[in-house]
Amino acid sequence: MIAYVTVGADDMDRAKRFYAAFLPELGYGLKEGAEGLSWALPLQKGQSVALPDFYVKPTFDGRPASAGNGTMIAFEARNQQQVRDLHSAALSAGGFNEGQPGFRDSYGPYFYVGYLRDPQGNKIALFSNDENEPGRDD
Repeated sequence: MIAYVTVGADDMDRAKRFYAAFLPELGYGLKEGAEGLSWALPLQKGQSVALPDFYVKPTFDGRPASAGNGTMIAFEARNQQQVRDLHSAALSAGGFNEGQPGFRDSYGPYFYVGYLRDPQGNKIALFSNDENEPGRDD
């Protein structure tokens, strides 16, 4: 099980603006401190383990943060409309478009996804995979 994911950032204000544009809508709460930004989902009643936390932190070695080639973090949205809304909000908050929301031929018929880069260059996916919504082939 993944316990947490961390990405580096050189500008915490830009990173906060970007992630605050969509993570709260997905249920994440923010704790901010000298060590960076800590985004966490609340533990639900009956849930024995919390879902992975997401951290945005300065680098430990003091060198510039960089995005990993081939690295991507995906956040699940409630539905296709929320993918579109959050993708747009993240772009308005300083993100960069890496792929408009929509269906992709290489994924299942209900996998609806939009791709972004955060201000540091980390690749982010916002997706929905709800069989109760129209699919790629509908």
